[in-house]
Amino acid sequence: MIKKWYFYSGLTVIIVFLSSGFKPLKLDSNSWFLVHESEGTHYLFPSEKQKEFSNLNIPFTGNFFIGYKEAIGFKESQGKYKKINSLGYLGKYQFGMETLKTVGVTNRSQFLNNPALQEKAFIALLSKNKWELKDVIDQYEGTIINGIVVTESGILAAAHLGGVGTVKKYFKNNGKRFFKDAYGTSIRSYMKVFGGYDTSFIIADSTARVL
Repeated sequence: MIKKWYFYSGLTVIIVFLSSGFKPLKLDSNSWFLVHESEGTHYLFPSEKQKEFSNLNIPFTGNFFIGYKEAIGFKESQGKYKKINSLGYLGKYQFGMETLKTVGVTNRSQFLNNPALQEKAFIALLSKNKWELKDVIDQYEGTIINGIVVTESGILAAAHLGGVGTVKKYFKNNGKRFFKDAYGTSIRSYMKVFGGYDTSFIIADSTARVL
């Protein structure tokens, strides 16, 4: 009986000893599933401080063209395809009828009620403006004028706001003249806000049309 007691006691001690070898002596409780830098693996993790999320621009589109056109559309009309402002400018990107005619749009009502047509018109106008401003883009892209790094996307956005002629005058005066639209929005501000986006796939085309 005593031998059996020794046997089972010894067996229990061995099992407890072996089991303890597979358990960490100290378990770290890391909130947010952080990984220690010493492990050689780094993760981006959310902050536990809510205030750090207050000024995020969501969705995250980086410098992709989709972010560029949606940002301009929101600035112009809050993204509303049927928007008509007090000066008669139309749609999501706030086109004037004379500008629309240059890309082949002549029907005001059809334009307002056709989101796909508005998107095509925006691309067509970018192509025309890129062709007309190709010398300006080649000369000034990457330079700093009036405290702003000049980029192709910024130049094209400024042309959308004020027209090709106004953009050329801006650079001719080395940014020292502040051209503004009827609502007080400046060429310089558009060049800054919409600079740095990828517009490389836009083909410079003087004959660009929606159809």
